[in-house]
Amino acid sequence: MVGEPLNLVFAGTPPFAVPSLNSLAGAGFKISLVVTQPDRPKGRGMEVAHSPVKQRATELGLPLTQPEKIKNNLEFRSQLESLRPQAIIVVGYGRLIPQWMLDLPPLGNINVHASLLPKYRGAAPIQWAIANGEVETGVTTMKIDAGLDTGDILLQRSMRIEEDDTSETLSLRMAHLGADLLLETINRLRKGEIALRPQDHSRASLAPLLKKEDGMIDFERTAQEICNRLRGFQPWPGAFTSFRGKLLHIWSASTDLKNLPQAEITIEDERMLVGCGAGTTLVPEQLQPEGKKRMSVRDFVHGYHPRPGEVLGR
Repeated sequence: MVGEPLNLVFAGTPPFAVPSLNSLAGAGFKISLVVTQPDRPKGRGMEVAHSPVKQRATELGLPLTQPEKIKNNLEFRSQLESLRPQAIIVVGYGRLIPQWMLDLPPLGNINVHASLLPKYRGAAPIQWAIANGEVETGVTTMKIDAGLDTGDILLQRSMRIEEDDTSETLSLRMAHLGADLLLETINRLRKGEIALRPQDHSRASLAPLLKKEDGMIDFERTAQEICNRLRGFQPWPGAFTSFRGKLLHIWSASTDLKNLPQAEITIEDERMLVGCGAGTTLVPEQLQPEGKKRMSVRDFVHGYHPRPGEVLGR
């Protein structure tokens, strides 16, 4: 770092943001405040849960605030203005940044986004990149503006999506890549070594917040498309259908080229084959019937005795 450590405010919430917070703290930046979402009820017991960023900020002994709203929150605005941050770092905070906050720090509001912008703007870029069968993704640092992930690009780094990646495994790698890129961005931005690069808005694509219905398996898709969505939508909403009128989650699967009627089950040597679009076949490997634990396809076949010709989705 050059001269005195930069005075920063960090806004983030999910696990993806924690490596960035760790990197800033480890590099000696002055983190005057950590802003994260309020505690929310979570899980079957609906117990109040702290965000991963709150947990880490507490461990690091950093000042913390959890405003319910920020746009017209005069108390929060006064707090930030009194801190006079040189930059505000935003990593998966979960709120649109209001104009007064964008205008506050001289170096701007710097965001770590989990895609190669302008591709996959929105709340779920990692999930949709896998679901859409991409073989490469990456992280972008950008200067936030009033739009949704439309700000000027600072730096970018690409990363390969492996064939067995899920959104959980890929997110972990990308979080660390993003943390490294954030440090490089701040240091080079402070030295005036980065030229802002406007996004080509004509090439933009969206990665909207996932909905439960995104996980419903459509057997008109090819088996590979279903596998991609299955990997991308873990841990939620997953990939699910129905079997004998009850919910059936499929947690892992491979593909085959057998031509079977769509959604129809065939059993071959303890393997379960399900017909999909374009003459392709889904081969489930790990399943979870409604009200049961996850199980291997072998245990499912022996426990439920699916009959040839039975159809999923009914």
